[in-house]
Amino acid sequence: MSRLGTLGARLYRGDVGYDFVGKRKIWYAVSILITITAIVGLAVRGLNMGIEFSGGAVFTTPNTSVSTSEIRHTAEQAADDHTVVVQELGRGGLRIQISEMGTKEALPVQEALAKKLDVSSNKIDTQLVGPSWGEQIASKAWQGLAIFMVLVVIYLAIAFEWRMAVAALIALIHDITITVGIYALVGFEVTPGTVIGLLTILGYSLYDTVVVFDGLKEASKDLTKQNRFTYSEVANRSLNSTLVRSINTTVVALLPVGALLFIGGGLLGAGMLNDISLSLFVGLAAGAYSSIFIATPLVADLKERDPRMKALAKRVRAKRAAAAKAEATGDRSAEEGDDGPDLEDAAAAPAGLVGQRRQPASRNRGRGRPSGKRR
Repeated sequence: MSRLGTLGARLYRGDVGYDFVGKRKIWYAVSILITITAIVGLAVRGLNMGIEFSGGAVFTTPNTSVSTSEIRHTAEQAADDHTVVVQELGRGGLRIQISEMGTKEALPVQEALAKKLDVSSNKIDTQLVGPSWGEQIASKAWQGLAIFMVLVVIYLAIAFEWRMAVAALIALIHDITITVGIYALVGFEVTPGTVIGLLTILGYSLYDTVVVFDGLKEASKDLTKQNRFTYSEVANRSLNSTLVRSINTTVVALLPVGALLFIGGGLLGAGMLNDISLSLFVGLAAGAYSSIFIATPLVADLKERDPRMKALAKRVRAKRAAAAKAEATGDRSAEEGDDGPDLEDAAAAPAGLVGQRRQPASRNRGRGRPSGKRR
């Protein structure tokens, strides 16, 4: 078995673990810092809205050997210094986008491009895009996002509980905010492909979160009937048991998306791939982070405010204090007794770092056995 597989098995059994829930204040601070940076970038730089949202003209040229810089310079001169975006197409042509341009302004640009390429004007494909079409796309996207979040909250509240629904919703908002903020900081163009990518990452963001919540729901049954460990410790154990699976799933999903972003969009210059690949790449990474460091610790925070869980935590601390005192004095009677269902023996281990389960010695060992040598 590989080292990663061995580590996954040890995490699942509870032989090793990391205290994610116990150190949740650190993760909250990191997330708040990243979110504030994203919001500031969005407020200062704003989003580079594509032509589908701002309106303008799109010119597509036939195959040409003219460089993109020359075409950009020619288009800017003919367009009176409008913002010009030039992209290389796979078949050797060029795509020139100029925002906020009408029909009368587009004709001089078309003629200038035709002259530069030494072709007739009808060889330059010209399309005018109105801003109303982009507004309709944005409106539908916001509606779809709102409906999706409402359905998610309802489903999680029914399948699990309202605390998990709230935590999952906060994690989703966290992921979307970070993704949009990075788009503003990087300056990538926002197109309908970007909107599709943003809506796609929501499902990925919820996947690992729901897996951890499902394990946590099973592990916390009859939790108040024992005195060995708190809800936060159970949540941390459930998170550790699915940690390697979450990492593997995220890495496998990021590999093809990273190839689209860095190889297709970067090295090969296929700028149109950046629209959807950046949102997917950032969203997948943010979703994996939020499911581990945000969603589950938030559930533990909300659950620990429940009076029953407060009473449980008090009993666990009292039992551990008594056990420590008994161990110091050599009196083992305080450690004896039935503490409820044997979920996991975490009483003697630090929160989140659970060792191997200790098997109690049989109290009837040797009773009823005849003396003398066994035959």
